[in-house]
Amino acid sequence: MKANNGQDSFSSVALALAFALSYVAPQNLANHIRATPMLRFCGGLTACGVSQTLTLPKPLVEFGNKPMIVHQIEALVAAGVTDIVLAVNYRPEIMEKFLAEYEEKYNINIEFSVETEPLDTAGPLKLAESILAKDDSPFFVLNSDVICDYPFQDLLAFHKSHGNEGTIVVTKVEEPSKYGVVVHQPGHRSLIDRFVEKPVEFVGNRINAGMYIFNTSILDRIELRPTSIEKETFPAMVKDNQLHSFDLEGFWMDVGQPKDFLSGTCLYLSSLTKKGSKELTPPTEPYVHGGNVMIHPSAKIGKNCRIGPNVTIGPNVVIGDGVRLQRCVLLRGSKVKDHAWVKSTIVGWNSTVGRWARLENVTVLGDDVTIGDEIYVNGGSVLPHKSIKANVDIPAIIM
Repeated sequence: MKANNGQDSFSSVALALAFALSYVAPQNLANHIRATPMLRFCGGLTACGVSQTLTLPKPLVEFGNKPMIVHQIEALVAAGVTDIVLAVNYRPEIMEKFLAEYEEKYNINIEFSVETEPLDTAGPLKLAESILAKDDSPFFVLNSDVICDYPFQDLLAFHKSHGNEGTIVVTKVEEPSKYGVVVHQPGHRSLIDRFVEKPVEFVGNRINAGMYIFNTSILDRIELRPTSIEKETFPAMVKDNQLHSFDLEGFWMDVGQPKDFLSGTCLYLSSLTKKGSKELTPPTEPYVHGGNVMIHPSAKIGKNCRIGPNVTIGPNVVIGDGVRLQRCVLLRGSKVKDHAWVKSTIVGWNSTVGRWARLENVTVLGDDVTIGDEIYVNGGSVLPHKSIKANVDIPAIIM
């Protein structure tokens, strides 16, 4: 394990659909802290809808012109991560090839562990026990679909302050009845009393944000089999008064579904605007309307376009004349021809939207899809390499 400038170090790991890492602790934290951020990856077909994840593992789908996994790697590296063990169960060769660039860029070590059978959300931790339990240092666990301002250093400090087995990050929501709600013990701000699934009556508004930090003793609670950390492990920890919550500040979104991917993009772009980020296209550009627009420098924009609010345009995208874009994501190499109207849509890699076409209502185009001229698509999910020559008036999967 590496140390940085004499600072105390703590490592991290992640396995099976997961992701483990090594961490260099800030000097103001106690000695010999070991943290293991673990990003749980699902190889399934729902990240940006079936159409996107048939082409790439969903952690590699671009979010804000950057693959989801890279957002998380960069946040961990900024906190001192140096070693990564990545466990996957879906197309590991693609992940390995892709991440080689970032291993060199950030001077980190990345290893891969392939899960031979699905182990749910807790089983991967047990599978990684030989790595996680090298010493008594705590480790992080992250859901790979979560986008937010990752609070790794503050989370570690809080976890150490209470001294119990686990801490889960929680975020406040406006409609808690749609979620499983975290309820604290009476008179305690962080110690969890119970979880209430989709409560009919108000019991709180904090939900699981998909980020955790645990002591290695949690591994004694988990068997090497498909095991749910939420339904099996957490209730046992709560019963023993060993699970706390940590409030997340700022925006948060699980972007595993297309509508949430688009909503998360809006939140992310808004957060960049608040920070005055130079990643955003200046609102003074004549084609930017409403702000929160991110355009890759290699993209080409035609005349008399109206772009925004909440639009992300990826590398080598070509936008024709008179195009209207709003609340949408255009991935690498896609093309939108003259006078097309695209709203609440994800346009996949190398796809083409025809002249005067209209796409809306959470439409998702896979890789290399062609939408004909003057075609209307209302909430369609189009699988890769398809050509659409007739209107899609009702939301449907086009195979």
